[in-house]
Amino acid sequence: MLKFGYLAMLGFTIVGSFWLEIALKVRVLARIKRALLSIAPVSIFFIIWDAYAIRKGHWKFDHSQILGIFGPFDIPLEEYLFFLIVPLAAIMTIEAVRRVKKYWVVGDTER
Repeated sequence: MLKFGYLAMLGFTIVGSFWLEIALKVRVLARIKRALLSIAPVSIFFIIWDAYAIRKGHWKFDHSQILGIFGPFDIPLEEYLFFLIVPLAAIMTIEAVRRVKKYWVVGDTER
Protein backbone atom coordinates (compact mmCIF):
# COMPACT_ATOMS: atom_id res chain seq x y z
CA MET A 1 0.00 0.00 0.00
CA LEU A 2 2.94 2.33 0.66
CA LYS A 3 3.68 2.05 -3.07
CA PHE A 4 0.72 4.38 -3.68
CA GLY A 5 1.94 7.15 -1.33
CA TYR A 6 2.76 9.76 -3.98
CA LEU A 7 -0.31 8.82 -6.02
CA ALA A 8 -2.49 9.18 -2.89
CA MET A 9 -1.18 12.71 -2.36
CA LEU A 10 -2.13 13.56 -5.92
CA GLY A 11 -5.55 11.99 -5.37
CA PHE A 12 -6.10 14.15 -2.28
CA THR A 13 -5.13 17.20 -4.31
CA ILE A 14 -7.73 16.29 -6.93
CA VAL A 15 -10.42 15.68 -4.30
CA GLY A 16 -9.52 18.91 -2.50
CA SER A 17 -9.70 21.18 -5.53
CA PHE A 18 -11.37 19.65 -8.55
CA TRP A 19 -14.83 19.79 -6.93
CA LEU A 20 -14.62 23.55 -7.53
CA GLU A 21 -15.01 22.83 -11.24
CA ILE A 22 -18.53 21.52 -10.56
CA ALA A 23 -19.65 23.36 -7.41
CA LEU A 24 -18.54 26.86 -8.38
CA LYS A 25 -18.38 26.33 -12.14
CA VAL A 26 -14.85 27.74 -12.40
CA ARG A 27 -14.56 26.35 -15.96
CA VAL A 28 -10.83 25.63 -15.84
CA LEU A 29 -11.27 22.22 -17.48
CA ALA A 30 -13.59 23.77 -20.07
CA ARG A 31 -10.61 25.96 -21.03
CA ILE A 32 -8.02 23.20 -20.67
CA LYS A 33 -5.95 24.32 -23.67
CA ARG A 34 -5.51 27.74 -22.07
CA ALA A 35 -4.58 26.18 -18.73
CA LEU A 36 -2.07 23.80 -20.34
CA LEU A 37 -0.46 26.68 -22.26
CA SER A 38 0.04 28.39 -18.90
CA ILE A 39 1.34 25.30 -17.13
CA ALA A 40 3.63 23.89 -19.85
CA PRO A 41 6.50 26.41 -19.77
CA VAL A 42 6.91 26.18 -16.00
CA SER A 43 6.52 22.39 -15.99
CA ILE A 44 9.16 21.99 -18.68
CA PHE A 45 11.57 24.07 -16.61
CA PHE A 46 10.93 21.96 -13.49
CA ILE A 47 11.18 18.67 -15.40
CA ILE A 48 14.61 19.75 -16.67
CA TRP A 49 15.56 20.75 -13.13
CA ASP A 50 14.33 17.39 -11.78
CA ALA A 51 16.25 15.49 -14.44
CA TYR A 52 19.44 17.38 -13.62
CA ALA A 53 19.02 16.92 -9.85
CA ILE A 54 18.30 13.20 -10.24
CA ARG A 55 21.29 12.66 -12.52
CA LYS A 56 23.62 14.51 -10.12
CA GLY A 57 22.26 12.61 -7.09
CA HIS A 58 20.83 15.73 -5.43
CA TRP A 59 17.27 14.47 -5.69
CA LYS A 60 15.72 11.03 -5.52
CA PHE A 61 12.37 9.35 -5.09
CA ASP A 62 11.53 6.77 -2.45
CA HIS A 63 10.98 3.68 -4.61
CA SER A 64 8.75 2.18 -1.93
CA GLN A 65 6.26 5.06 -2.39
CA ILE A 66 6.03 5.22 -6.17
CA LEU A 67 4.61 2.85 -8.78
CA GLY A 68 7.96 2.30 -10.48
CA ILE A 69 6.81 3.60 -13.86
CA PHE A 70 9.42 6.01 -15.23
CA GLY A 71 9.20 8.42 -18.12
CA PRO A 72 11.88 10.32 -19.95
CA PHE A 73 14.92 11.42 -17.92
CA ASP A 74 14.25 8.67 -15.37
CA ILE A 75 11.49 10.72 -13.73
CA PRO A 76 8.60 8.77 -12.13
CA LEU A 77 5.11 8.99 -13.60
CA GLU A 78 3.83 10.54 -10.37
CA GLU A 79 6.23 13.46 -10.75
CA TYR A 80 4.93 14.19 -14.26
CA LEU A 81 1.37 14.02 -12.91
CA PHE A 82 2.37 16.37 -10.09
CA PHE A 83 3.43 19.01 -12.62
CA LEU A 84 -0.04 18.82 -14.19
CA ILE A 85 -2.39 18.24 -11.23
CA VAL A 86 -0.98 20.72 -8.70
CA PRO A 87 -0.97 23.72 -11.07
CA LEU A 88 -4.49 22.83 -12.26
CA ALA A 89 -5.63 22.69 -8.63
CA ALA A 90 -4.01 26.08 -7.96
CA ILE A 91 -5.69 27.64 -11.00
CA MET A 92 -9.05 26.19 -9.91
CA THR A 93 -8.58 27.66 -6.43
CA ILE A 94 -7.75 31.10 -7.82
CA GLU A 95 -10.74 30.94 -10.16
CA ALA A 96 -12.98 29.88 -7.25
CA VAL A 97 -11.90 32.92 -5.25
CA ARG A 98 -12.59 35.10 -8.27
CA ARG A 99 -16.03 33.51 -8.59
CA VAL A 100 -16.92 34.12 -4.93
CA LYS A 101 -15.27 37.54 -4.56
CA LYS A 102 -16.31 39.35 -7.72
CA TYR A 103 -14.17 42.39 -6.92
CA TRP A 104 -10.99 40.28 -6.77
CA VAL A 105 -9.57 40.48 -10.30
CA VAL A 106 -6.48 38.55 -11.36
CA GLY A 107 -5.40 38.80 -14.97
CA ASP A 108 -8.16 39.17 -17.50
CA THR A 109 -11.87 38.74 -16.83
CA GLU A 110 -12.68 36.62 -19.88
CA ARG A 111 -15.28 33.94 -19.20
